[in-house]
Amino acid sequence: MSLITSVLASVVALEHLYILYLETFATQSDATSRVFGMEKEELQRPSVSALFKNQGVYNGLLALFLFYGIVTGNREIVTIFVLFVIGAASYGAVSSSPKILLTQGGPAILTFISLLLFK
Repeated sequence: MSLITSVLASVVALEHLYILYLETFATQSDATSRVFGMEKEELQRPSVSALFKNQGVYNGLLALFLFYGIVTGNREIVTIFVLFVIGAASYGAVSSSPKILLTQGGPAILTFISLLLFK
């Protein structure tokens, strides 16, 4: 796997570690409120907090498997998880906010292009 692909995939993984942090450990913080565009009062609701923590675990696992693919040089694993991010970002763009395609999907799309260009 090329250095460019590894760096881009690492950016995707780090972004998802940050999302893990916001959703699982800083669920009711100002940063989480700002990033997700939600009022802090809403984030304090037990049902919302539980959902965020669950989503955070998914994002953390995604980052973990991306790092595994990067460290082992396994292009297939990196490709699968980058496509997963692109799919999730596309759904988020349609169902929630179009900017998700750029903020969450952008690095993953660049990584996927890099995977196609640099074999």
